[in-house]
Amino acid sequence: MEVFQKAVKKYYELKLTHVKPLIWNDIFTLTLSDIFTQLELAPMEEKRVKIPEERPSSRQGTTLNSLDELYNPDVTGQSAAPRCILIEGEAGGGKTTLLSKEAIDAVSRKTVLGKRHDFVLLIRLRDVREGETIAEMVLDQCVPITKGVDIESIGGILERNESCVLFLLDGYDELRPEAKAAGQAIPELLSGKLYPYSTIVITSRPSAGVQQYTRPDCHVRIMGFSRIHVEKYVRQYFSTIEILELGERLTTALKVNQIVADLVHTPIFLLLICVLWEEDQEMISTGTMTGLYNNLLTCLVRKYCMREGVDMPTDGLPSEVAETLLQLGKLALEALMRNETLVDLAQSESDTFNWELLVKLGVVALEVPASKWHPRKQLNFSHKTMQEFLAGRYVAHVVGNQSRGDIAELLQLTSVQKALELSNLLQFTCGCDSRAAQAVMEELGKLRSKEFSHLQPTESQMPVKSDTQKLADNYEEFVLLCLDILKERKEPDVLQAVSKALPVIVMDYHRHSKLRNALKCYLETLETTQSSNFQDKVILTLYTKEGLQYLQQIFAIPIRSSHLQVKLSLRKKDDYEYLLQLLASPISLGLQLDLELRGNVKLSTPDQVSRLVSVLMNVPGMRALDLSLTELTPSSLQLLVQGFSHIPLLEELDLSYNDSLGDAGIEVLQSGLSSVPRLAVLRLRGTGIGMTAVGMKSMAPHMRHLAGLKELDISGNKIGDTGLESLIAVLSVFTAMQVLVLAGTGISATVTRNLVPVLCQLTRLIKLDISKNHDIGDPGLKCLVDILPHLTAMKVLNLKMTGISDRGISSLIKALPHLVQLQVLDVSFNDIGDSGIVSLVETLCRPSSSNMEQNPPGDKSLTTAPHCNNTLQELNIGFDEGVTGAGLGRVAQLISALPALTELNMSGYTGTPVHLPDTAAMALAEALPRLPVLELLDLQHISMEPAGFQAVVQAAEEHPALRTLRFSEKRVPEGADTSASCLKLRSW
Repeated sequence: MEVFQKAVKKYYELKLTHVKPLIWNDIFTLTLSDIFTQLELAPMEEKRVKIPEERPSSRQGTTLNSLDELYNPDVTGQSAAPRCILIEGEAGGGKTTLLSKEAIDAVSRKTVLGKRHDFVLLIRLRDVREGETIAEMVLDQCVPITKGVDIESIGGILERNESCVLFLLDGYDELRPEAKAAGQAIPELLSGKLYPYSTIVITSRPSAGVQQYTRPDCHVRIMGFSRIHVEKYVRQYFSTIEILELGERLTTALKVNQIVADLVHTPIFLLLICVLWEEDQEMISTGTMTGLYNNLLTCLVRKYCMREGVDMPTDGLPSEVAETLLQLGKLALEALMRNETLVDLAQSESDTFNWELLVKLGVVALEVPASKWHPRKQLNFSHKTMQEFLAGRYVAHVVGNQSRGDIAELLQLTSVQKALELSNLLQFTCGCDSRAAQAVMEELGKLRSKEFSHLQPTESQMPVKSDTQKLADNYEEFVLLCLDILKERKEPDVLQAVSKALPVIVMDYHRHSKLRNALKCYLETLETTQSSNFQDKVILTLYTKEGLQYLQQIFAIPIRSSHLQVKLSLRKKDDYEYLLQLLASPISLGLQLDLELRGNVKLSTPDQVSRLVSVLMNVPGMRALDLSLTELTPSSLQLLVQGFSHIPLLEELDLSYNDSLGDAGIEVLQSGLSSVPRLAVLRLRGTGIGMTAVGMKSMAPHMRHLAGLKELDISGNKIGDTGLESLIAVLSVFTAMQVLVLAGTGISATVTRNLVPVLCQLTRLIKLDISKNHDIGDPGLKCLVDILPHLTAMKVLNLKMTGISDRGISSLIKALPHLVQLQVLDVSFNDIGDSGIVSLVETLCRPSSSNMEQNPPGDKSLTTAPHCNNTLQELNIGFDEGVTGAGLGRVAQLISALPALTELNMSGYTGTPVHLPDTAAMALAEALPRLPVLELLDLQHISMEPAGFQAVVQAAEEHPALRTLRFSEKRVPEGADTSASCLKLRSW
């Protein structure tokens, strides 16, 4: 064992201590102690990420000085030491160098990682072959040929000392596809099937799929260089070449050249900038990635020509160099398509390929692989981005000399995901040639039409599927790629191609700093090229003063404002004050503005409202106005309503949670409704605005002209049966109605009978919420059920706390087969028993009649397949008084026939908790893997035996999507393990 440890340490010190970042410069050499970069601990995203409703700044990470801090519970918030640490960074971010430094420091016992582990094993994943065992990888890459150290001895050491082993896995994104397959050694190690008590640190470029096999305990992002890092590195570089003054001038230049300043946060780009600055201080001012790399290539060729005595043409490159670089570009592209970064000379060597010339240029080096068993003569690029640049030059050359049809075949652009993986290559390709850029954008446009055609703005009242959210996230990345391509080639034809590929640009300012800059560049290009024919739309979401300052910059660009829709959601008074200043002058007609004011923004006095009205006068394109929770009063509302005449295009109005309005406020509001004839959404919800039957009776006649009303929410207002009768009198006018929320309005079964005939006419209704009206009961539900077959568009039906029992459920299940689009059903907090709940779930689990009708004549595939409902996403059957453990046990057996479920509430009744026997708990645990997108499971007020509890928790923890398992703290079996990250204990 000691022989093995010493061999590893000596091997690392020999191979890893020194770094020569510039292949062509033997003078500039760094030791690993010189390496520095900024790390950030990302917030742990519980398995599957949803975009938060509140401002996303809270998702920012914690700056780390070193990986040692991951063992500090105050930093990570975790009591247990991490088993798996994922380090992600973009190309050139320094992942490989960082891991080399960690290996050296660990074997020298300088770090917490080193002090906690006796065996430090650094494995370059790009050299891992299909079928290799971990012991074989270690022998191949981590030790020199040493007497007494073989596969068998290494395997024994790993097994006997598992908890003392640290695996440093470098470059998951470079692992061969066949070595990534399930059952291969690296996936088995990541999943914990091999050496589960070892520690793993793994690096990767983002979105390479590490999470397919493991859920990291800590997620670290390499942020690159801070401003201080940049200055330190520049001094170090120019100190080495003994031109300190030149370094000081570069530091000054970086402060004013924003484009270059954005690039140098990545170490490789900063190094390239130093090289170019040393050669020619004008060469860094290209403003594009392609220009930067073109200048670097020219610089390298010029240095080569000077050394070798070769004539350097004034325009272009020497013919032999140009031809050889194109050959290398072809090989670089082929390697990229195989997800490889090395060129194997055994497969590509020929009489005409002068690889020695390329090594002399410095664009590649002759690589000595980490693997001793697979010695190959390979060329290694100075960086992966250099490989992508040379491949892009080659693709642009081919497209420029042939037809556009070659681009899809050359780049294998079969999906948006593939395009995102090749983003650097695509940018370089487009930057090299205008015709290539147009061809690439034409292919990207086809992919956008194919994959994003059904992506629509999220309906606020509808659940968001995880796959839909992922699609939206991918679209944001796709937008960034297209805009980055335009930055590389700002030409009218390319702009037109980009605009055609992006009919809608959606950006949340706080989510993506790169997208901010790219969007601004895009709008500036629109203006400078005077491109008035483009019909694309930009939707911006902003939350803070910083976002408003960005908007001010956008306003300074003289674009057609009909391109722009801005969504503002402000919480702080200072942000609101800045908005008032920003919109103090008239905004061009056509700008659409959604304004949401909450929190510290108060509108209780006429003076406060008059300032807002002055803004409304300058924004005639106001589309949505959310003034909920702003302490509006009847007198302050009076001024606001007078301002409605300035915003005739208003489509959404939300005055919820302003309890002081009352009927007097409603009387004020009704006078202004005629000024906003296009109003489609009216929300007066929450605890209510204090409206009673009197207010409802007064307002209803004034609503008749709102024929386009799609959503009405008056929840929490105690209008009672009398008030609802007033609404019923005008409800039939709203034939476009999609969302009707009457929760907690004090209505009964009596008025429900009168409501039903009108509802029958609202055939576009997708959401009906009559919850928290306990007096509806079974009779009221029976009336509603009779017309549900006419409401086939229904997606959300909320019957929570409506006083229904098994009798009501027996009526409901007769209508459910007609609701073929139902996504959300809530029957919680009612008087339903086992019979009702079980029959309800049995009905839901049957395939819809529409699915059955899809069978071609003679085809019984659907009817013979297991019953399955692929529509229902959220089911709430919790807190029903009559449900017992037996009923929930039967539900557990059935529930796997609802594979689209994202949320499931099976909680017991608060007053009399339900006991779930082991058989039922085991059935639930077995069902969870068959609910692949389930994110929330609510099991409050349920008790279990230790074995059943452990089985459910383990199944939830292993589930790839389940983020939250709710359980009552006082119902946890004594001594049970509650450390699962998904387990959220409730104290009530």
